[in-house]
Amino acid sequence: MTRAVLFTVALLAAGCMTDPTTAPDTPGALRFLALGDSYTIGEGVPEPDRWPVQLAAGLRASGLDVADPEIIAQTGWTVSDLGRGIDAADPQGPYRLVTLLIGVNDQYQGVPVGFYRPAFRASLARAVGFAGGEASRVVVVSIPDWGVTPFAARSPAGVAEGRDRAQIAAELDAYNAESRAETAAAGAHWVDVSAVSRERGATDVVEDGLHPSGVLYARWAAHALPAARAALGR
Repeated sequence: MTRAVLFTVALLAAGCMTDPTTAPDTPGALRFLALGDSYTIGEGVPEPDRWPVQLAAGLRASGLDVADPEIIAQTGWTVSDLGRGIDAADPQGPYRLVTLLIGVNDQYQGVPVGFYRPAFRASLARAVGFAGGEASRVVVVSIPDWGVTPFAARSPAGVAEGRDRAQIAAELDAYNAESRAETAAAGAHWVDVSAVSRERGATDVVEDGLHPSGVLYARWAAHALPAARAALGR
């Protein structure tokens, strides 16, 4: 089943699809800012397959006049890198919708979760600021479990049997628990894509064996759609 078909099925199942003859098919008035790392910039996939781009298309298909996302993200970025990237890009809010997905590279680099939480809290506060101070306009997406991917099965230098997948999963669960708690405290929306990443992350990947394919990103976008609609007051 193709990415487009999967996303359409998800939209129909959610009752969000409108008549395609009346749904807007061009970027619109509701500005959208997407903040993150390789997952948000869509490492290894064409631009239309990036999950924020697919999310914007889904929102337009549901009748909302949403612009294509302005994306501030780069492969390899940690939470601190994202902060510097935001400074350099100098986005001018307010945005009607802001998404945030960050932290996998902090975990990959062994940053203790206790150091991650305040850094994430600061990133979330900036996201809320770009949303005009309205936390209800912010959607935070969980960090997917890269431990299930073929990349994780490969043996890094000095490791005989590949990476410890159980440890990766446990650390990411801890990271996500902290992110989710901060998101709830701020009053923003939380979207959990960890389960679907564990279900499909071993097969729905691009050539590097690590990053999601457009098909998996379509599933993420479908999971994020209800929260994004709520953030937009729909």
